Amino acid sequence: MKRKAWVVSVEMGYGHQRAASPLSEIACERIITANSDKWVSQKDRRVWNHAKLFYDFVSRMRSKGIIGTILFWLYDRMQQISPFYPFADLSRPTYSVLYLKQLCRRGFCKSLLHYLEKEKIPLITTHFAPAMAAEYHGIRNGYCIITDTDIHRIWVTDHPEKSTIQYLAPCEHVVQRLREYGVSPQKIFFTGFPLPKDNIGKKLEFLKRDLSQRLYNLDPNRVFIRRHAATIRQFLHKLPSKSKHTLTLMYAVGGAGAEYERGVRIMKSLTAKLKRKEVRLILVAATHPHVYTYYAEEIKKAGLASLVDESVIILHALDKKQYFSTFNSLLRSTDILWTKPSELSFYCALGIPLIIAPPLGAHEIYNKQWLEHMGAGFDQENPDAVSDWLFYWLKDGRLAEAAWDGLFKAPTLGTYRIEELVLRGKKPVIDPAKLF
Repeated sequence: MKRKAWVVSVEMGYGHQRAASPLSEIACERIITANSDKWVSQKDRRVWNHAKLFYDFVSRMRSKGIIGTILFWLYDRMQQISPFYPFADLSRPTYSVLYLKQLCRRGFCKSLLHYLEKEKIPLITTHFAPAMAAEYHGIRNGYCIITDTDIHRIWVTDHPEKSTIQYLAPCEHVVQRLREYGVSPQKIFFTGFPLPKDNIGKKLEFLKRDLSQRLYNLDPNRVFIRRHAATIRQFLHKLPSKSKHTLTLMYAVGGAGAEYERGVRIMKSLTAKLKRKEVRLILVAATHPHVYTYYAEEIKKAGLASLVDESVIILHALDKKQYFSTFNSLLRSTDILWTKPSELSFYCALGIPLIIAPPLGAHEIYNKQWLEHMGAGFDQENPDAVSDWLFYWLKDGRLAEAAWDGLFKAPTLGTYRIEELVLRGKKPVIDPAKLF
């Protein structure tokens, strides 16, 4: 019988569920959603729903004038992260940590955890609340996947030195932060973020195939390719004489459906090139029907209706499972990903350069810095002029170099490492001198 684990996520944006999705093969029964599963009590649902509604509201309101800006500032203050330098002892619990502990003592998540107790197998969570609730209720074989490059103190219990939660870190920055919060080094594992296996392959075969096509489109003048010919040959063996797809840009909105209007500004700037089939644009509406309708109407207004599913694609799905699957599939023929620095920042490890939309919240500011430090992403320029600056960027090979840097500087095999650790006890070792 194949080894299994409970995989628990939370429906709040897409980040936590996107992190859980690649682990569906090892999930017992299914990936469980802690705030909406049928085993979740009505009392818990109300707590989760209030948090989710507030998150979605402030995310959408941020761009709605001064009142929205003030609301978001207040929300962001609640999740403020302490400065990374100088290194300090930050193990003292904050008010948020103590409040969550009181919620758990009053039974928060107890109905869900009671259901999970029927199988004595490891528990993997992608959100701090179920992980900490499991700890407070006596579950000792719990793993928590961190979904950003830096985290608030609320991810760690009030007594971190005694905690049995085992943390799965997506980058070295998180490893250090957890140590500052007082977590024992023996409970921290640097695995990398869980990325979809269908975009990687067991021996990187999918990743290599996609990257070879992508480099051709990202470096039309062969600036980067000529400069690093020997290294590219060593990893990819050879490049195709021509890419199988047109240069493809994907614009992805966030889980709250915010900032989708930017996608239309991008489309309008690229209209002439879309009509000449010099570029392909994927507009991600995800699971938001109103975003899909908006994009469809704007495509008609721009005179691009005849090019839908050819030069312009709207990615829309009825549920998140279908959305993640379609997203991952389209990503294989995507050359550039334009998104805010959410959990998708870690997808640079697939060899995809990112154009970084303005960050939403303290954790996304750190994600943006992480991408820029590695050279895997660039701050967006004016969306109304993307037809100019994007193709200017292509001339010197900088986007090809960003794809390469993301692939070799960010861990790619997080999903495989998490499975090996949780199911077989094999501790991950990421040696900087080795690839992936």
